[in-house]
Amino acid sequence: MTAHFIIPPYLLRHLEQTVDDPGLRAVFAQSLQQDEFFRTRPALPQPELGQGPTAGLNRQVHDAEGGRTLPGRLVRSEGEPALADTAVNEAYDGAGATWKLFSECFGRDSIDGAGLPLRSIVHYDRSYANAFWDGAQMVFGDGDGVIFQGFTRSIDVTAHELAHGVTQHTADLVYQGQSGALNESMSDVFGSLTKQHHLGQTAAEADWIIGAELFAPGVAGIGLRSMKAPGTAYDDPRLGKDPQPGHMDDYVETEDDHGGVHINSGIPNRAFYLVATELDGNAFGDAGKIWYHALTSGSVSPNATFTEFAQVTIDSAAELHGPESTPAKAVRNAWRQVGVT
Repeated sequence: MTAHFIIPPYLLRHLEQTVDDPGLRAVFAQSLQQDEFFRTRPALPQPELGQGPTAGLNRQVHDAEGGRTLPGRLVRSEGEPALADTAVNEAYDGAGATWKLFSECFGRDSIDGAGLPLRSIVHYDRSYANAFWDGAQMVFGDGDGVIFQGFTRSIDVTAHELAHGVTQHTADLVYQGQSGALNESMSDVFGSLTKQHHLGQTAAEADWIIGAELFAPGVAGIGLRSMKAPGTAYDDPRLGKDPQPGHMDDYVETEDDHGGVHINSGIPNRAFYLVATELDGNAFGDAGKIWYHALTSGSVSPNATFTEFAQVTIDSAAELHGPESTPAKAVRNAWRQVGVT
């Protein structure tokens, strides 16, 4: 399967061209090379489903020790105490928070629904400016320290990447065009819900920012993406301006980034935000359950368009709450407001 990265290629290319420091340009060029390797390598064998006594929360954190050999040295397993290494502990805690959201809110046991061990690799490569899910495990770079800090810092980034695994095991949305943007949006939704669930926040209290802790001091940005206001997350001379649209009128036609999967995901992201805030309370309550039900219903085709996915969420809301219920009306209203229906 295609590896899924939190930092899109167009952003790394822009940084490679705009930063003044030759050493920093080399870091971004190397990160791009690594990303291309994982994007184009042959598909990995699918991990075995968890079963029997292995079911339940099972975390494994490995240390690549600045190298590129995966998975690296196992340094912390489920139930073991915290280490002096902050990245190890953040990866461990982020995986736990993600598992807890899916278990407590949606009744799902891990990524595959059957207790799949959650394996994370930290300290991948030197100053690697990305994090990704490769179909079987999470891989985190330490960042360059000038633009990006360590990628284990944001719990929603960990959850975002692990949620790609949930999509992989359910609707398996093709990573191209609108279905790919839905794939990215599902990860942003469950990434944000993991953070909100972990912090005990309501939809009104949440910041709806993905990767709020990633930018280093001095970067003009509040995070990688804003689900509340797509296109406003950053505006920095080195990064450029956040290109995400929040309405179909501004949909970006591009061949880059698998047809703009990280760009156009702003449209379904905002639709979810609108549903969650109209319903008030906890977004991981009714709104999250509608989106989870839609993803796992079997009604979302791998090549689903925004319009098709919107209809599945409308049907899910009607099935869970009734066609004239407040949640069902909120879902219909949200998709109309972003121009999808």
